[in-house]
Amino acid sequence: MGRLRVLSGRDVCVLLAGHGFVEVPRRGSHVVMQKRTEGSTITVPVPDHREIRIGTLQSIIRQSMLPRALFEHDE
Repeated sequence: MGRLRVLSGRDVCVLLAGHGFVEVPRRGSHVVMQKRTEGSTITVPVPDHREIRIGTLQSIIRQSMLPRALFEHDE
């Protein structure tokens, strides 16, 4: 398992958008991203910060159900 990259909220939103998530109306300082799947909807709030903390990024990865490798360094 590689190390997670330092990402901004905008970087995470672009990455999620590339995997089928769309932006829905904002909630204050958070961008809400959603992906509709058969039978359910995955909702992921992303803080619109310059740098997202590691614990927050891990939570976003868990909620989005995307592979962790997408958020790791390319080493």
